Amino acid sequence: MQLALVHARYQLLEIIRIPVAVVGSAFFPAAAMIFFVVPFTGDDAVGATFATASMITFSVMSANIFQYGVGVAEDRDQPWNPYTRTLPAGPAPRFAGRVLAGLALTYLSLIPVVVIGATLTPARVTPLAFLVTAVTVAVISVPFTLMGLAIGYSLPSKAAVVVAQVVFLPLAFGGGLLSAPGDAPGFIETIAPYLPTRGAAELMWSAVGDYRIEPLALIMLGVWVVLLASLAAWAYRRDEGRRFS
Repeated sequence: MQLALVHARYQLLEIIRIPVAVVGSAFFPAAAMIFFVVPFTGDDAVGATFATASMITFSVMSANIFQYGVGVAEDRDQPWNPYTRTLPAGPAPRFAGRVLAGLALTYLSLIPVVVIGATLTPARVTPLAFLVTAVTVAVISVPFTLMGLAIGYSLPSKAAVVVAQVVFLPLAFGGGLLSAPGDAPGFIETIAPYLPTRGAAELMWSAVGDYRIEPLALIMLGVWVVLLASLAAWAYRRDEGRRFS
């Protein structure tokens, strides 16, 4: 655990030294709140609360896919990364440190969304719901962290940037994050339960309000976690074999 914290501190310092990386992860969800949520919520507290939960899911997805997908790919191009992979501690502390740092930055990127939701919309949650939501953020980070790792270990940095961008918007739109629960176009409502974004969004909706999770969306979220974990592990072993065998 001590080594994991050292790696997490290193990752955080490396990112914080480039402030635009932190600002970028928070900008798009905050901009989406301002342009797609604030003007349309009116006095609908329930709708505003669900919309804010959707934007939190949007922010979690954005932070993790880009942070791991692009960040890992860029790290692989640096001489420091091959060196750390030869150390006797093994990969576990590095992975744990990266995940801890990523989770910290994910929560940091949520601050503008939460502030905008609390001050510019009628969205409201109880203290207990707020705590449940904070825990749920860590849970829904899992599939997007694995997706980012799979991208980062599979592709060079230039390709990882493109793939992360190509994957991000279809998942957000297809999962129904840009509309209220049940208000997405028909074809979106048809495909949404099969995407990891929908299962993540439904967990968030149930955390902030009275929403009944669709079993199919939750099952498919679990399926995605298993598939993405397998893909990330394969990509890591493949990269390690290419570099060190």
